[in-house]
Amino acid sequence: MTIQMNIAEAKAKLSELVARAEAGEEVIIARDGKPAVSLTPKSRPSQSSGRRLGLWDHLGAAIPEDMFLGPDPDVEAAITAWECASIDPAE
Repeated sequence: MTIQMNIAEAKAKLSELVARAEAGEEVIIARDGKPAVSLTPKSRPSQSSGRRLGLWDHLGAAIPEDMFLGPDPDVEAAITAWECASIDPAE
């Protein structure tokens, strides 16, 4: 579908026109009723590829593989202290 709109109207509805152009519609902006320019979407990066692995490798950071997989020693100590705490209503 083709949409043609004069500059003044297009100025007021620019975000809508951009969205429609990104959706694949042909958007033409006219001056005095004559086509002047057309909006066409830039190609977007493929979202299907997912995350790029190793993005920070160039920084040389040595992060252990199991850094985020093992238990946190601080949390383990807090849980142990809580479990071993005596609950005495007289205190």
